[in-house]
This record gives sequence, C-alpha cells and structure tokens, in this order.
Amino acid sequence: MSVQPTSPDIRRPVSELEAQLFKALGHPARIRILELLTDGERTVGDLQPLVGIESSHLSQQLGVLRRAGLVTSRREGSSARYALRDPLVADLLAVTRQLLLASLHHTRDLLADLGAQR
Repeated sequence: MSVQPTSPDIRRPVSELEAQLFKALGHPARIRILELLTDGERTVGDLQPLVGIESSHLSQQLGVLRRAGLVTSRREGSSARYALRDPLVADLLAVTRQLLLASLHHTRDLLADLGAQR
C-alpha cells in the first residue's frame, strides 16, 4: 500500500500532492506521533504522555495525519487505536533522520576546519 492523501485529485500536479504531504509533516508533534506509531498501534491515552501535548491538541494533530493519509484509526471499545497507514512512512522518517544526521556531521566538520584555521 502506498501513502496517498485520502482523496487525491488526479488533475493536480504530483508536486502539489507532495507539498500537501510535506505540509502534514510540518509540525514537531506530528513527527513525534509518527515516530511513536512506527512501534505499532497506540491510543490517544498512550500517545499523550509521550508526545507531551494536551489530549485535545493531540487529537487535532492525529486528524491532520489521518486526512493526509499517513495514519489510520479503528475503534476498539470506547477508544480509537491509531497506526501508520503504510510502512513506507517509517522509511520516510528513517531517511529524514539520516539526512539530518549527515547534515549535522557536515556542519561539525566545517566547524572543526574553521577552528583549526585559527
């Protein structure tokens, strides 16, 4: 299964759909939620202390992720359980982390070079 917005408009350029996906990823709480869901399903009650935001705000962020097609939810009794819609989301997070680490290493090396020139 591939990651797609819940109702893609096939007349829109792919770049617009990609931008919409990245916009959904543009909040630290949403990234943290996705990172936590890479370990499996969780409820709002499970996520709330780990994400560190109020339950109502957490529910709003989960709604953004659900509308973007990044997470799914299913009812279990009186609560909803959330999960990644596609394992590719975990891959995207891993690649993003690798890219960030590479950038930080490059910056560290530049700083070391500048320090050595003194």
